[in-house]
Amino acid sequence: MWELIQSNKRKSVILFVSMGIVLLALGYIVGAAYAGPEGGGAVGVGLALILWIILAAVAYFSGDSVMLKITGAREVSPDIHPQLYNVVEEMKIAASLPKMPKVYIIETDAMNAFATGRSPETAAVAVTAGLLAKLNRDELQGVVAHEVGHILNRDILFITFAGVMLGAVIIISQGFLRSLWFSGGRSARYRSRSSRDGGGQGQAIAMVVAIVFAILAPILAQILYYAISRRREYLADATSVRLTRYPEGLASALEKLSQSTADFPRVNKASAPMFIVNPLKAAGARLSNLSATHPPIDERIKILRAIAGGAGYLNYQSAYERVRGKRQSLIPPSALAEKENVALRGPLADLTAAASKPAGGKRELGDIMRAANGFLFLTCACGLKMKIPPDFKRDHVKCPRCNRENQVPVAELAMVSGALEAIEKGQKQTAAGATGEMQRYKRMSHGWESFRCRCGHTLQLSPGFSADRIKCSSCGQVTKIE
Repeated sequence: MWELIQSNKRKSVILFVSMGIVLLALGYIVGAAYAGPEGGGAVGVGLALILWIILAAVAYFSGDSVMLKITGAREVSPDIHPQLYNVVEEMKIAASLPKMPKVYIIETDAMNAFATGRSPETAAVAVTAGLLAKLNRDELQGVVAHEVGHILNRDILFITFAGVMLGAVIIISQGFLRSLWFSGGRSARYRSRSSRDGGGQGQAIAMVVAIVFAILAPILAQILYYAISRRREYLADATSVRLTRYPEGLASALEKLSQSTADFPRVNKASAPMFIVNPLKAAGARLSNLSATHPPIDERIKILRAIAGGAGYLNYQSAYERVRGKRQSLIPPSALAEKENVALRGPLADLTAAASKPAGGKRELGDIMRAANGFLFLTCACGLKMKIPPDFKRDHVKCPRCNRENQVPVAELAMVSGALEAIEKGQKQTAAGATGEMQRYKRMSHGWESFRCRCGHTLQLSPGFSADRIKCSSCGQVTKIE
């Protein structure tokens, strides 16, 4: 496995250097076109290098935060969506990751998922509400394992950096071409003046070369980027099979994702390869195989369903070659030479009917997103469930169905004496000035419930919450749930 990761890193460095050469060459040619090859080329390379360093620093220190923010992802805790959190935890253990990835849900009907972060210690997994609504537990496990595969194989930082470099190439290229469009008259006068001075022919040639390269550079960078992205998707599929031991789970999930017609509203060409399937479906349908961000989904499904004899890397490699009809190395020979005995398993037949079905419908997932955004849930005596936004200031709310006044729930939390060792390895609780005591909340139903900690932070209990205590993410106070 270590050899696989090292091989992945070496290929990443090669691609990173190749895209860097494209970026610096573009800077040189654009600079030479504007100020002449003598000094302008060096200035262009310097400016391209500065832009690259700035964007790379942003990508390294804040790339994951930026990606999560632009997609509208919201972090969720185990009580908000227990099944998703549990599946991520299972795959974290199976992959032996050093730290549990943070879990996010994106409020969109599109079906997709991605992983981000600088390293396995700072990783995050995000899935869309549409995906949660339509996948059962086996399928969800396959998708999450695919994203954990990207984390395990050290793909996430590389993809972020490569996306930044592609973005830098596009910025310089588009900036140069638009400057020619908006300053066409001035450029023509400048070339005419240069011609009278004796250097017009060389300047004109440099300008033509710059225009051609400005058009071709983003295409070349995208081909380099997408080629390695497709390979990484195959490797992540192989890792998913190895972690779950059930290739049909991911195959069935990809089949459902391929049938989804909803586009992802907040994605561009640079970030598209981070997702498990191409989120730009309308554009993706027109892409050639050479410039496609992802391998064909049909081919990925065929490979997964052709796996036999085990769930190891060798089994995936064999299926990969059979489906593609030619011998082609996907996984390093040392990884294939390992004597793995990873047996395939069947579907999770022992799950309850509720757990084996998709995670919830649109209304339930809407409630999950509201809970993640701090909404309170209040059920009136007439049966209507009201969703109260976090900035609601009044103590009472009127039911729109029966006009009954309902008190906004602010739980009166009793204090209960108890042994400190029951609270997270004996850590002392000093919240509310009560040493050796913890708060207690009595559930009124099996639906959504909300109450406020003594620090004022709102806590949510979902229908699937089954733990006997919950910890406030604001002050750390533990509340016993009865």
